[in-house]
Amino acid sequence: MKLRTVKPSLWEIKREGQMKVPVRIYASEELLEKMKQDRTLGQAVNVASMPGVLPNVLVMPDGHEGYGFPIGGVAAFPAEGGLVSPGGIGYDINCGMRLLKTGLDRDALDMEKLLSVLFDTVPSGVGSESSFRVDREDFIELVTSGVRWAVRQGYASEHDSTLIEENGSMPTSADSVGQKAVSRGLKQIGTLGAGNHFLEVQEVDKVFSPVAEKFGIRGGQVTVMIHTGSRGFGHQVAGDHIKNMLHNVGRLGIPDRELAAARLDSKEGESYLSAMKCAVNFAFVNRQMITHNVRGVFDDLLGEKLELLYDVAHNIGKFEEHGEDLFVHRKGATRAFGPGRKELPDEYRRTGQPVIIPGSMGTASYVLVGLGNRESFESTCHGAGRVMSRSAAKRRLSGENIQRRLAKKGISVRAQRASLLAEEAPEAYKDIDEVVRVVAEAGISAPVARLVPLGVVKG
Repeated sequence: MKLRTVKPSLWEIKREGQMKVPVRIYASEELLEKMKQDRTLGQAVNVASMPGVLPNVLVMPDGHEGYGFPIGGVAAFPAEGGLVSPGGIGYDINCGMRLLKTGLDRDALDMEKLLSVLFDTVPSGVGSESSFRVDREDFIELVTSGVRWAVRQGYASEHDSTLIEENGSMPTSADSVGQKAVSRGLKQIGTLGAGNHFLEVQEVDKVFSPVAEKFGIRGGQVTVMIHTGSRGFGHQVAGDHIKNMLHNVGRLGIPDRELAAARLDSKEGESYLSAMKCAVNFAFVNRQMITHNVRGVFDDLLGEKLELLYDVAHNIGKFEEHGEDLFVHRKGATRAFGPGRKELPDEYRRTGQPVIIPGSMGTASYVLVGLGNRESFESTCHGAGRVMSRSAAKRRLSGENIQRRLAKKGISVRAQRASLLAEEAPEAYKDIDEVVRVVAEAGISAPVARLVPLGVVKG
């Protein structure tokens, strides 16, 4: 495949062969070379070969190989008659980010004590289960109404709900959710899980823009970042509905079984969308319940009230208006709406949307602001992006050595087992500073503040 430069930090694979549209890649030369080392670009070409896809299929600078669609991929289809592909949203439906603000500086923290209490309070790890329980009737209400349920139960304020993408709720029915998914979800409300999910206490290291003041962010401020999604519930939903769509692969002319799809207005498409929204709602509530517990810890230990900055999804599919009505798949990509969008809360309608971008364990994270770039379907990156698989990282790296190295940098870590630290080592990820530089140069989002870790809770 041939690549040409469109402008600084933007490359294009021209339409050829079975491709319906070009592929555009936001990357520096260095990041582009990393994408060439796996199937990222080939997967994007496959997406660009799907019927009805609209120009252009996009890859963000943190892009890497995924299931069918590359992670860091964005693809749009017509709202009427277009396709929905669960692979373009991912198995961890509404994996996303949340940032909480404090009025504290790091000197106010006993980090070892705080981290130990947070580790004991927020369940983490593979198959982690919550002490919080609801019956099946309440669970169905939770997944069909999202954070509205948490507000009614006293776990969220009305103001919290306004500071979440989609206001924390995509109203839907649970008729297309299987019982196995329900059984898995019942045990996992308010849990981090494992993999790259984390709870991190951070300090604002740098402020880049006056927008920071509008976001309530200042230098030296302590923040708390939460990264998790829909856990086993969303994974089961995705798996169940991908199976339902496999028979469409040949009939629709889809180039890869992992891109199995259905028309949005078909029975399979409508069924998946309904169940997907349930998983989206579960993830919003999951992050809200973790927030509730974290707020309790900060209140008990420090008498501090935590405020929500924003909560964004980076594995989701939604109907949006971008000059025309579209269905936009974002998989490992974040919505980055600019000023004036009616979907934004009052406090961010003039600034643009806060975008929360995690780095890797031991490196910086960022708060960005959306610039409303139509060429990117108002999307941006979602994190650093892997350059080493989890299995390769475990073979090459030692969790104990990583923990010692982080401790020398003043970063405390709690994890269920040391091997998890190897999986999520900084070496396994791209350079987050370079990723953010690219999205800024490309004009799709702008840096507001840089955050550095003080303490990390891992699954």
